[in-house]
Amino acid sequence: MKPLFHIGRYFLLMKRVFGKPEKSSIYMSRIFEEINVLGIGSLGIVAIISIFMGAVITIQSAFNLESPLIPLYAIGNAVRDSMILEFSPAIISLILAGKVGSSIASEIGTMRVTEQIDALEIMGINSAGYLIQPKIIASVLFSPVLIVFSMFLGILGGYVFGVLTGVVSDYKFVYGITYGFRPYNVFYSLVKAAVFAFIIASVPAYHGYFTHGGSFEVGRSSTKGVVYSSILILAFDLILTQLLLA
Repeated sequence: MKPLFHIGRYFLLMKRVFGKPEKSSIYMSRIFEEINVLGIGSLGIVAIISIFMGAVITIQSAFNLESPLIPLYAIGNAVRDSMILEFSPAIISLILAGKVGSSIASEIGTMRVTEQIDALEIMGINSAGYLIQPKIIASVLFSPVLIVFSMFLGILGGYVFGVLTGVVSDYKFVYGITYGFRPYNVFYSLVKAAVFAFIIASVPAYHGYFTHGGSFEVGRSSTKGVVYSSILILAFDLILTQLLLA
């Protein structure tokens, strides 16, 4: 019954989170603050991972496509589809679950054990909405931007390293990128990115919000938030792929 208890408490918390805000202007300013912290602060790690991910896919594709019957432009095609369909939305989201999720759980968990959340409640503020809603909205709004950024850099990294290592010419790689391109694949990836962003922000926030004890429990809540959000990302990756691509 414990999983059902947590599922029920999670949805009750989300109901409180998306209740009517006390003052919309304050919430708007907090959303922009969270975009800066959670989104823009993640650009660096997303850029590094995406570039090397694209480079590795290019080299591995070239290694596995040694048959003369397979054209070299298939390397660019493989990099494009791998980055757009799976690596950028799913792998980057898993990385963000570790970076952003642990930060959210630790921040809210610390506020709980130091009784700052209790102080907000005493002042008549909806602490769940004030603390969690801006994080979720900021994450859902900015995550698709990060994913598109990752797609571009991944393909660019594959192009640069593919040409520098001589495994594919620039013309064939660019031709492979454009060959058989389906714009729907980008839409599919952005839908996944938005769903994953909601999970990344809400699940660690749930664990942080219901933290009890001291610093040790804050660490445990942070770990649980990352683990459960990662599991849910993988589960919803399968579900959304079945719904949107089947």
